[in-house]
Amino acid sequence: MHPVDALRRTAFLLEREQAATPRVKAFRTAAAVLAALPAEELSQRLADGTLTELRGVGPKTAAVAAQASRGQQPDYLAELERRREESGPLAPLDDDGEALLAALRGDLHVHSDWSDGGSPPHEVAATAVELGHEYLALTDHSGGLRVANGLSPQRLERQLDLVASVAGQLAPFRLLSGIEVDITEAGGLDCPDELLERVDVVVASVHSRLGGRSSSEEMTARMLGALEHPRVRVLGHCTGRLVSPGADVHRPAKRPEAPFDAAAVFARCAERGVAVEVNSRPERLDPPMRLLRQALEAGCLVSIDTDAHAPGQLDWRPFGVARAAAAGVDPDRVVTTWPVERLLGWLRGAG
Repeated sequence: MHPVDALRRTAFLLEREQAATPRVKAFRTAAAVLAALPAEELSQRLADGTLTELRGVGPKTAAVAAQASRGQQPDYLAELERRREESGPLAPLDDDGEALLAALRGDLHVHSDWSDGGSPPHEVAATAVELGHEYLALTDHSGGLRVANGLSPQRLERQLDLVASVAGQLAPFRLLSGIEVDITEAGGLDCPDELLERVDVVVASVHSRLGGRSSSEEMTARMLGALEHPRVRVLGHCTGRLVSPGADVHRPAKRPEAPFDAAAVFARCAERGVAVEVNSRPERLDPPMRLLRQALEAGCLVSIDTDAHAPGQLDWRPFGVARAAAAGVDPDRVVTTWPVERLLGWLRGAG
């Protein structure tokens, strides 16, 4: 294994098991530093044992790189692989769940370091390719969510150029442009229409006045207002609940569901062909099972997404798959099982 690949794999496994952010960042940073070195310098530093002279490379990351360069599986990486094997599946899946997981082709809700994610878009996309995804949508936060370093219109325009460049290097894999827009208290979207027209995927989510800080009537009005926008295709983590502590230290450990009129909201989603997201983050698991079943009974499409904020979290799909399968979802109603051309037609309102 190449030293850079060993560092990337270590970071991936740490992210997958929700390790502390500084520990993950150490391996991601070291991988980037070594990847930027000329091959001759990397070989010489490995031979001389001088990797730690480089800013961003510490003793532990240098040891992983050195062991990999000698044709060994690094001890720390071996320990992480052992833990992954012993822990078994992230979420137990029955036959229906295994079939649904195998049918998934992509992910429509993913973040990069352009907002509150941990890695640049090219690293996120490369990991998706390694996991066998056919497509992935980069949906960083919009500008209104300042705590998450949301994208201003100017930054989103620059990101669109970057996505086009990265996408051109990864064909036939499709990196789709997108944004997770914040639903304002007035029921609008905090991104200009001209930019929403340029992205492939628009996920609309409520991020403020959650956990019972708004009445059901207020939250319902917000959601229904957002669902009137023709570019909204996915309703993200609809209750905003947090069921356990996550990797983001800025979030509360737990947060109750935001109340809303699910019958009205899901009926409008079904009418407009908007997918209700099955959010796979283990601290969210949103919507709750009763609401997921209600969405399916209302005729809604669903999108099983990871809401990944780090490349290793792209492997969290089983958390969402287990719940969708338990709810009895027809795989053809899961938009992330669709071939990319069918998906793109739906995203543009053609089906």
